Amino acid sequence: MTIRALVWNENVHETTQEEIREIYPDGIHGTIAAGLRDLLGDDVGVRTATLAEPEHGLTEEALRATDVLLWWGHIAHDQVSDDVVRRVQEHVLAGMGLIVLHSGHFSKIFTRLLGTTCSLAWRNDGERELVWTTAPGHPIAEGVESPIVIDRQEMYGEHFDIPNPDDQVFISSFAGGEVFRSGVTFTRGRGRIFYFSPGDQEYPVYFHPQVRRVLANAARWAAPVDERRLPEVRNPQRRDWS
Repeated sequence: MTIRALVWNENVHETTQEEIREIYPDGIHGTIAAGLRDLLGDDVGVRTATLAEPEHGLTEEALRATDVLLWWGHIAHDQVSDDVVRRVQEHVLAGMGLIVLHSGHFSKIFTRLLGTTCSLAWRNDGERELVWTTAPGHPIAEGVESPIVIDRQEMYGEHFDIPNPDDQVFISSFAGGEVFRSGVTFTRGRGRIFYFSPGDQEYPVYFHPQVRRVLANAARWAAPVDERRLPEVRNPQRRDWS
């Protein structure tokens, strides 16, 4: 089955800041989409959508045609329509996979699904990040080096205000001494959710081959096994089991 992936990006930094556009000339969404195509080939069909599109590109029709939604947001969380967030939530609960990236931890969809503030500690000094695999048998960690060495990245640190995850796949350490649960999974309804923190817009993290491998693995993992979404409500007749 071909994985139908939709990469969503608010696309604000790339359109308003020349220094970010130089790093990601095709937008963060375009870079992530290219990585998925390179690693998954014919096993994936990738589309992209951005905040400025009608209904943010997340119409009912678009979501029905999506197996896995990848979400990158940062400075425009409040501009995302609540109606669209409710729509995305319904599709996740019904079985669509969701991969939330970096500062998407504060997105409306992530906080709504997790039910916590999702707050954390941060410092942007361009520090080295080491991403350590803590669940080497997990499908998202398949073929991933441990540690992934990211030369420069924004620091995210504990405490990360999230519920206990289903799986902790990665933990990061930083040059300043902090640690962070940088790769965690959740299940909501029938939908699988993966949060992965590396990927600040000021650094070319989404070109890193190991980061691309993580996202490709995550897309495979989060895609629903059953193409059907949540079954409709049924009203069966009583049966005689005697």
